[in-house]
Amino acid sequence: MNRRDFSKAAGTMIVGGMVPIACSNTDENPSYEDLVEEIWSHSPPPIGQGSDLMFELVRYATLAANSHNTQPWKFKIESNRISILPDFSRRCAAVDPDDHHLFASLGCALENMALASHAFGLQEFVTLGEDFIQVDLEPRRPDESALFQAIPERQCTRSAYDGRSVSVDQLALLEESANEHGVATQLYTDERALEAILEYVVAGNTAQVNDEAFVTELKEWVRFNKRSVAETRDGLFSAASGNPELPTWFGERAFSFFFKADTENDKYRDQIRSSAGVIVFTAEQDNKEGWINAGRSYQRFALQSTAIGLKHSFVNQAVEVPHVRSQFTEYLNIGDRRPDLVVRFGYGPLMPRSLRRPVDQVII
Repeated sequence: MNRRDFSKAAGTMIVGGMVPIACSNTDENPSYEDLVEEIWSHSPPPIGQGSDLMFELVRYATLAANSHNTQPWKFKIESNRISILPDFSRRCAAVDPDDHHLFASLGCALENMALASHAFGLQEFVTLGEDFIQVDLEPRRPDESALFQAIPERQCTRSAYDGRSVSVDQLALLEESANEHGVATQLYTDERALEAILEYVVAGNTAQVNDEAFVTELKEWVRFNKRSVAETRDGLFSAASGNPELPTWFGERAFSFFFKADTENDKYRDQIRSSAGVIVFTAEQDNKEGWINAGRSYQRFALQSTAIGLKHSFVNQAVEVPHVRSQFTEYLNIGDRRPDLVVRFGYGPLMPRSLRRPVDQVII
């Protein structure tokens, strides 16, 4: 059964009497749509100072990309200082056993915080510890950059794009934005290179889909309808990948039945072949500091691509399976450096949004 047949069957079953899946809309339980509007927006003025300003910096940090939308971070606010800490209770042991993506996610949050700090007239001074990021803040001239303005618009768009190419000038702008924090990038736009990268993505994806632990972990973070998304405010909203909304109990059963290597690989073939290009991020060091810097570099790329009207999404399967990653590293010709993140980009549609947990739930 293909995705179209699945959608028809699922729709028939829902119409046939299954539990309604619409969100309630009360002050205590706001609707998915209300939460999207609330979360994915700039802070209304006046921001204020002191704890109010620090709270807003954390809020902008939480709008960053992160693996499986687990939001694996905590924040500690002190006088003129914010610490970003890993939340290991939200780690993904199957897909990310060494916590590479977790620390890259912290780097994404750090970059958002830095850009928001500049916009609100603060300069960040960053100290990277073993398991913490310390951000000390001092006054500076405000600078609402295009990257800052793009923060509420950014999303990982997991759909096919329209196949249009990106101009040379825009490609240069994307590379310039990403080549920060000691991270090197390799950008591919020709069909032959994209097909080669696709084969590594397919190889990694096949290994993951056939890994029971990976599938179990992924399913735990999938949210099958708006009600579930609004209740948890985390995880991967299935509709954001073009799938139909389903009651959770049915979605879990359907996931186990339809999540197969062949269909998933066909999806990634469509996605990469419809993209304008792929960019690979490689930090100088294969350690937590390097992973954080890779996340910062990616976040800048993501915001710059958003600012010029592009969509993007991760295709990290090529770097998540060790034996595939080693082969991919040889293809990239980067010596003993580790490729950190792989991202496709192009022109595509706006998809349903993920959500974020309330800020007071991530401040300790």
